[in-house]
Parts: sequence; C-alpha cells; structure tokens
Amino acid sequence: MAAVQVAGSLPGGQQRQAPREPPPEQGNGFRCLSARLRALRPDDSSSARTEIHLLFDQLISENYSEGGGVAPEDVSTLLVQACRLVPPNQNHLVSKVSQLIHHLLNRLQVIVDEQNLDFLLAYTISAIQQCSSWTHVEVLQALAALVYCNGSKCQKYLPDLLGKSGLLMKLSDSSQSDPEVRRAAVHCMANLCLSVPGQPYLEEPYQNICFQAFLTTLQSPKSSDMDDITFCMLLQNALKGIQSLLNGGKMKLTQTDELGALLAVLKKSMFHGLPGLSIEMPTVLYPTPLPQYDGRPPDKPQQSESSASRPTVNRKKKSKVKPKKTQQGEDEEEEEPSGEREAASVTGSGRANLREGSPQCPPSAGVQSLPFNGSGAAGKERASSPLSSSSWKRVSSSESDYSDAEGGMQSKMRSYQAKVRQGALACFLSTIKSIEKKVLYGYWSAFVPDTPELGSPQSVSLMTLTLKDPSPKTRACALQVLSAILEGSKQFLSVAEDTSDHRRAFTPFSVMIASSIRELHRCLLLALVAESSSQTLTQIIKCLANLVSNSPYNRLKLSLLTKVWNQIKPYLRHRDVNVRVSSLTLLGAVVSTHAPLPEVQLLLQQPCSSGLSNSNSATPHLSPADWWKKGSSGPFLEEASVSSPKGSSEPCWLIRLCISIVVLPKEDSCSGGDAASAAGSTYEPSPMRLEALQVLAHLARGYFSMAQVYLMELGEVICKCMGEADPSIQLHGAKLLEEVGTGLIQQYKRDSSVAPDQRVPVTLVVMFWTMMLNGPLPRALQNSEHPTLQASACDALSSILPAAFSSLPSDRQILCITLLLGLNDSKNRLVKAATSRALGVYVLFPCLRQDVIFVADTANAILMSLQDKSLNVRAKAAWSLGNLTDTLIVNMETPDPSFQEEFSGLLLLKMLRSAIEASKDKDKVKSNAVRALGNLLHFLQPSHIQKPRFAEIIEESLQALISTVLTEAAMKVRWNACYALGNVFKNPALPLGKRAPLFSLVDGLLGQHTPVCIVIKDVRHKEQPRGPPRPTTP
Repeated sequence: MAAVQVAGSLPGGQQRQAPREPPPEQGNGFRCLSARLRALRPDDSSSARTEIHLLFDQLISENYSEGGGVAPEDVSTLLVQACRLVPPNQNHLVSKVSQLIHHLLNRLQVIVDEQNLDFLLAYTISAIQQCSSWTHVEVLQALAALVYCNGSKCQKYLPDLLGKSGLLMKLSDSSQSDPEVRRAAVHCMANLCLSVPGQPYLEEPYQNICFQAFLTTLQSPKSSDMDDITFCMLLQNALKGIQSLLNGGKMKLTQTDELGALLAVLKKSMFHGLPGLSIEMPTVLYPTPLPQYDGRPPDKPQQSESSASRPTVNRKKKSKVKPKKTQQGEDEEEEEPSGEREAASVTGSGRANLREGSPQCPPSAGVQSLPFNGSGAAGKERASSPLSSSSWKRVSSSESDYSDAEGGMQSKMRSYQAKVRQGALACFLSTIKSIEKKVLYGYWSAFVPDTPELGSPQSVSLMTLTLKDPSPKTRACALQVLSAILEGSKQFLSVAEDTSDHRRAFTPFSVMIASSIRELHRCLLLALVAESSSQTLTQIIKCLANLVSNSPYNRLKLSLLTKVWNQIKPYLRHRDVNVRVSSLTLLGAVVSTHAPLPEVQLLLQQPCSSGLSNSNSATPHLSPADWWKKGSSGPFLEEASVSSPKGSSEPCWLIRLCISIVVLPKEDSCSGGDAASAAGSTYEPSPMRLEALQVLAHLARGYFSMAQVYLMELGEVICKCMGEADPSIQLHGAKLLEEVGTGLIQQYKRDSSVAPDQRVPVTLVVMFWTMMLNGPLPRALQNSEHPTLQASACDALSSILPAAFSSLPSDRQILCITLLLGLNDSKNRLVKAATSRALGVYVLFPCLRQDVIFVADTANAILMSLQDKSLNVRAKAAWSLGNLTDTLIVNMETPDPSFQEEFSGLLLLKMLRSAIEASKDKDKVKSNAVRALGNLLHFLQPSHIQKPRFAEIIEESLQALISTVLTEAAMKVRWNACYALGNVFKNPALPLGKRAPLFSLVDGLLGQHTPVCIVIKDVRHKEQPRGPPRPTTP
C-alpha cells in the first residue's frame, strides 16, 4: 500500500510559495490545513483517500469568520488542488470535495478567478457525467457556488450546460425524478444569470433558453414526490433567475404572449401559500384594450418636483435587489424572523374583520367565485375557499393546535411560502421597470382593485396582500410594487371622471378608472389603520403619496382627500422618524396636487389641534397663537403686524407645524429611527426638516393666500436655514425663498384675481427682501464650494417683486446687480445658466431698464454666455437677450430719446452678430434668437442704418429670419421668426423697398391659411398683432 507522499512542488510543476506569516488568531487553521493538502500527491490508495477525507472534514468544520484573514486566491488554489487529488469517478470523495467548494466559497464570500474557474468548471461537469446520481445535488451546489457572479466567464461551458442536451437543461426538466436535483439545477441556472456591473452578459439565445426554463418551472404544478419546502425553494430560484435576466441582462419582453405568460405566473406566485386563498390562473394574461393613451410622461414644470429633492430615510432602491453571496449555498435553514412572520393582531377581530362602514374598515374578504372574463386582464381566477375572518387571524403558539414539532414545521413552511411571495413581488417590480408604462396599464385590472358590484366578491389584487398577508415584509413588497405601478400614472389616470352619476347601458372607461382610484384610497386607508409594523407603515404612506400625486381630484367626487388628510394627521406624531417623514411627504402631495383645490383649502383651515394628538408624540408641540413672535428678535414682526393685508385667511395649522419642525428643538428623544439626525442635535432629524421645508414650498406655490399671513415668519425660517452648515438645508431654504418670491410676483400681475386689499403690501415685501439681503443670501450667492446652492440662490434673487426692488435701499440694489454680474463669469454651467436668466429678469425692471450702463453691462454678460458650450446656458442667455431687446423697444416709446442716443452702436452691432449666430443653433436657442433679431432691427435708428458697416449686418439678419421661416423648425420658432419679420416692417428707416426676396416671401405667406402668416398679415395691414411672440421660458 502506497503511502501519501509529500512533495516539494505541486502537481503540474508549480512551485509552492513559502507560507506567509498569518495574522494572529485568524486563518491559522486554514493555512495549516491548506499546507497539508498542498503537500499531497494524487494517490488511489485507501490510506490516501482516508487522509483526504479527514482533511476535507477538518477544512469544512473550521470556524471561519467572514473573510477572516484568508485571501481569495488561497481559497481558489486550495480548491484546485483538492479537485486534482480526487478523480471525478470517486463518488464519496467527489461528494466531499463538492461540499468543500460550496462551503468555502459561500462562507468566505469568494468569487473564483477566471483561470482557476476554468479548471473547476470542467471538473464539476465531468463529475456530474461520471458519478452516481446520488452525488448530483452536492455537485450542483458546488457548481452554483462557482458560477455565482461568474456567468460572463463561463461562455466556454454554456453549450455543455444550457445546450439542447445540456446538463442543466436535463436536470431541471419537470421529468427529473429527483426533486432536490431539479431544484439544485434551477439554482445553478439562476446563478448563471446573475450579472456583475461592467461584465458582459449572457448571449441572447442563452437568455431566452433560461427564461423559458424558469417560466416552465413556475408554470408546472407541484409533483407528488416533492415536499412543500423543496417546491418553495424551486419557485424561489426560478423567480430569482427571471429577476436577474430582467435586471442585469436588460431583457426586453416585447411579445404579448411572453409578457402575459410571465405576469400570469407572477400573479399566481404572489399568492402562493397565502392562508385561505388558492387561485387558478390562465396560462397567459392578455391586456385590456385601452383608449388612445400617450405613454410619454407629462411635461414637467420648470421648477423641479418635490420628489426630485425629497429626502429619504432608509429608502431602498426599488426592485434592485443586491445579490448576496450567502445565497450560493441557498441556506435552507434560514427563516424569516418571528416579527416578520406574525404582525401584531388588530384590536378586536383582526385584519379581516374591519368593515366598510367605519374608517377602520378593510374590504369584504370573500373571494369565493371570481367572474371569468376571457378577454380581460384579470383572466380566470377562483378561490378555493372563502376568506373568512378566522382564516386570517394571527395564531400565537399558545392558541395553536399543533405540537411543538408540528408548530415549528408549520412556522418554517409559512416562512418559505412568504419568501416565494416576496420573490414574485420583487420579480414583478423588475418586470415593471423593463416594460413601457402604456403596456403595463393594459394589465391594470389584473393587479389593481376595483370597487366590486353589489353582492360580488372582491377580486384578488396587490391590495389583497397588503391587507391580508401575515408577513410585514411581504406586505411592504406588495406596496412597493403598487407604488411602482402608480408612479408616472398621472396621464393614464387623468381620464378618470365620476363627478356626475352615469346611468348608461355600459360603464365608461373613465368611470372604471375612477372606481379603481376610489377603491385604492379605501384599501390603503384600511391598511394604514390595521398596520403595526413601522417599516410597512412607511410603505403604505409612500404609496398613498404616489396615489395622491397622480389622481385627478378635480374630476372626482369630494371627500377622498379629506379622508386621507384626517387619517394621516396622527402619524405626524409617530415615534418612528421614517413614518413621520413619509407622513409629511403625503401632506406635501395633497397640497401640491391640482392646487389650489377648495377641499384642501378647507382642510388647511381646520383647527391645529384637530387629529394631531398621539401618545407616541415626538414632534414639537404647537404653542398658542403667538408662539413665533415670542421667540423672534428684531423689528420686522412688529412692523409686519401693522402692514399685513386686510381680510387675511385663517391661520394655517400645517404651516405652523412645518415651521416648528424646522426651527424649534424637539421635545423628547425619538426611537432608533432617528439615527439619521446628527449626534447631539437638538433639532428634528435632517430628513424631517427637509420634508417640512418641501411642504412649505408647496404651500407657498399652491396656497399663497394662506402662506402670506406668515410672510415674515417664513423669512426668519429661510434666513435660519440658509445660515446653517448643512448644504441640503441651505438649498431647501433657497428654494422656499424662490417660491415665496414667485407667489408675491403672481399677486401683482395684471391678470391676477387677487383683490388689491388682499395683496401683501409693497412695504412689507420690501421689509421681507431687506431681511433676506441683510441675512445669509449674499453669502450663499458667493459660496463657490456649493454651485447648486449658488444657482438656487440666483433663482431666488430673480424672484424679487420689481416694485419692491425699486424701493430697496440703493446699496442693496447695487449689491444684487454686482453679485449677478460677477457670477456670470462662473466656471460652473449651472450657476452661469441661473445668472443669465436672472439678468434677463432684472433687465425688465422699470427702475433699471432706462439705465444705459446697466443695460450695456447686462448685454455684454449675455453675449458672453451665448458663446458657452452648454446648451442650457445658451438657451437661458438667448431668452435673456430677447428680454433685453424687449426693453430696448419699451425705451423707444418713451418721450425722452436720450437712451437711444447714448446706447452704443458698436454694442448693437455685436448683439446683431450674436443673434444671427444663435439663430443657427438648436430650437431652444433659435426661438429667442429670432425674437431678439426682430427687436434689434426694429430698434435701429437712422444714424445706425446710414453707417456702411450696418448695411451688411442688416442684410444677414433679414436672411436669417427668412431662412428660419422657410425651414422645418418647430412651430414656435417659425412663429417668432414671422413676428420678428413683422417688427422689421415697423421700422420705417429700414430700406426694405429693394428687398424683393422679402416681399415675395411675405406675399407667399399671405396666400397661406396657416398660423405662421397671421402676424405678418396683421402688421402688413397696420393692425395690432394678435398675440405676442412666444419666448421659450428657461
């Protein structure tokens, strides 16, 4: 019998490296065992096999900490050596080495390098082909660990694994007799589909092969020889595989049958093991035909929506599940924690016993017989038994009829079933991201509830899981999916209408959507009352905020927002900061949707104490009515009380609450959710304060008549925020200032519906802006370390009321102008664009437009910005140039000709040249460039026109306008070009009689019956033009 020999070199001639000095206490055992293993040579003797067995057992039983002092390359080298010592036909040793591969890679979180992977893959494939079937589970587990995050490096072996007669295809087939082998094979395929950012992905043919295999697995019923837990794990692996294909592989589901088949199995898996419910689904879900619907999102307003800058606490990226290495071995013993399995029961008779009559009411739970609609998205769904209230009650261990062992098995089963539902929901989330919204909304009725007909059962939907699932984690997943469906649905939901009673032989589509919106409100409010998990509660409120943001309340019956408003108010005092933040987000959505709404106006005027009491209070309490003035220092508030507008509306409790959150110290410590706040901070956590500032900005934008009562208080809040060290707080303070300034400007517009005695007096506006300019606003404008803050401060400075600017002290006026002209030289494009726009606003101010020096300085700054590489900067500069030339025309109409005489002809020449160049730019720039050209040609004086150097530039300007009219540009560009040509005819000093092309163009346009010729026709007949030019608002 040959003894195990010790060699000085490894097989293959590779010299052993000198053992490195291991770190103390970590990796010593591994290194000793690894050295012993590397010293062995292949030997078929029984003693050698015994020695190898013992070494493998010791390596498996070693206590490894995660990556504890063991280098990944050492692990890969050891595994290669282990496989070289074991022939692939030795069943027991192959089983042991497979366990070693699986254990080490999974425990130490190691991704095998490409060179060693090539050898190990060849070995495991050979082992499956040569060894007995009883070893296949262990070998497949080892293979799954090897290909984890290594799919791009396995191209060489894909035909052997995924080809028509590939190993994984055969072993994962439903005809496979061993259920564990089938599960392990599907697990391997799922790990092969897992992508790594920056690495190539599976080729499309193999993606389709895997997708069909996963889909077939999900469609196949449980075989009689497969236990429930194995079946759950099989479904989990198939769902993970599809999710990986959709996320990393960017697989597109373009075929209706393919998408419908996936949605059918996902809906079935979403309810897998849900107590008291078993649904049967058709093989394919088909979309419901929708009316003409443009899937493009609606145009966003100029100012960013709150969602763009909305703060989050522990916000997860939807559906992008970060792969965990611990899933290599698919830890079968890992169970959902008890807190995840059993939520606290609702007082009374549990979740399912809440009835529709009261505000704490869930929908009727019966799902005995669901209507069959062959062409609809819902398809054929049947419940095996009614959802009686008793079937949904949480069962504690003391109430269980099972023995301890049976109870533990039942608990484990519920945990695995919940993981299947969570996997299906995560996969659905990835599916939503991979298809267009207009395609998704064809399946709306399959996943979103509708108000049931009288006496009819409630259809199963995502809300069924939200209201009935015993696992808080699953409920949260269902809410995430529902939020993803609702996100961006404003255009789809805008068709909803139920303001009048429809008595027709059919139900219009608009009424169906309105009914669905009402049911969503009802179910989400029921879930809000019944929920006890803070994490799931946060998801419910976020989902409600998404629903509120996208619902057309101006076309729906009243009371929906009132119910939301009244039920969310107590949660503003919840101990969990995430719940409080999301509650403010929801209130922000309410006050920003279709503002101003009369229903919301009434809600804002409710007494401040209504619905806010809560024993879990962690938010600063509202003090009596003079709460703010007591804490204020300075003369502004005393003067403001004298200057406030007459007949102001009732104080707004929400504004007072938000101000208190931002500026007042918190009264008591919060729960662990407040970890987001800075250590030792006396204020509310930063996300809470940021969300409160967002709500204040929404109120200033949509309900300024209420916000104006707190004008000086808001000024103090803005100064405090912009003076803090946190840039995000400063930025939100600047955005709030911009909204308040814009609200003041809107009140003084000519077409404003606000009565003069209801407007904020100009004297009070002057006091407000004096406070701003004496505060931290100038410092924010000069804070070059935070260009986003600088740009936002520029936007805020441009929102000053013109009448108030003229009443400011002269040094404050000079400060504003100096800062803006200086910032125009900024290297940051964001700042430069904001500055160009602000200068374009200031040049229209009555007190500045006749200042030749200011207009000339502004013109030079704008001309410099027109040369910038950034399209955004050039677009803002072109808009400002158009405004500046509007100012030139206004100055022409004044009796005093001094402005025209003093304005530099050389500067006019430069402006004409820049405008001609800009007219050749993109449409965003061109539309305002032609507007400026028309104004400049109108402004030219006889003294300019007589100079030879102007003759050529005038000709080029006319040619630029003519070519713009004749090109296939956007209608607003051609409209402005026609209007500019009309302005040309207003200047009698221009020698137009010799321009035959110009008149032939005009005659040609006059013969057309299109909007393009209207302006020229009006000017030709010396009539007042029918409409102003259309500047592109920056």
